[in-house]
Amino acid sequence: MPFSFGRVTQFSDRRDAGRQLAALLLKYKDDKPVVLALPRGGVPVGYEIAQALNAPLDVFIARKLGAPHQPELGIGAIAPGDVLILDTETVRMLGITDEEIKRIAESERAEMERRLRRFRGDRPLPDVRGRTVILVDDGLATGVTAYAAIQSLRLSEPAKIVLAVPVCAAQTAQAIASQVEALVCARTPGNLGAVGLWYRDFEQTTDDEVVALLESSSK
Repeated sequence: MPFSFGRVTQFSDRRDAGRQLAALLLKYKDDKPVVLALPRGGVPVGYEIAQALNAPLDVFIARKLGAPHQPELGIGAIAPGDVLILDTETVRMLGITDEEIKRIAESERAEMERRLRRFRGDRPLPDVRGRTVILVDDGLATGVTAYAAIQSLRLSEPAKIVLAVPVCAAQTAQAIASQVEALVCARTPGNLGAVGLWYRDFEQTTDDEVVALLESSSK
């Protein structure tokens, strides 16, 4: 699948990252795409892309599954449509049981539903059948959450999925590129470190900020 790489420098913040990424996505403007951002951090990025492409913006929620007692360590992800992705090697190495996975998945599914209600209310997901979808996040490290989101989106039969991320771990980018029609990254370092290192301002995006950006984009 095609790649688009830019220069390797820090972003000021997520909005700056979105503007830089949007410049690499202008060729999709004539497709009349739908921009779907992974909350919360992907929403400020997606907002700038949607503005540049004159495209609708909405959220698409997938949730990382954290290891027991090590929630920062991802062992998989869930997404709408009963999509469950597991890092089977990590699960095996840590000796995580099926019951533990079920408990973690149920907890994250409850959080996914909460965020859907908070961010979308009663609005249904935009109809993406036969359309180009630009799926946006603020960084791609292991890629497991993005992978779950992609598998879930496929159930809605879009014509094309473009994964757009400001900074992508090079190895992950290579692995996930085959799952989408195009992967667009503005930074693709060989040694990612942590996503936050690629932003001068990486303050957590709040629920209220997500709602405000979605409302602003719809005007």
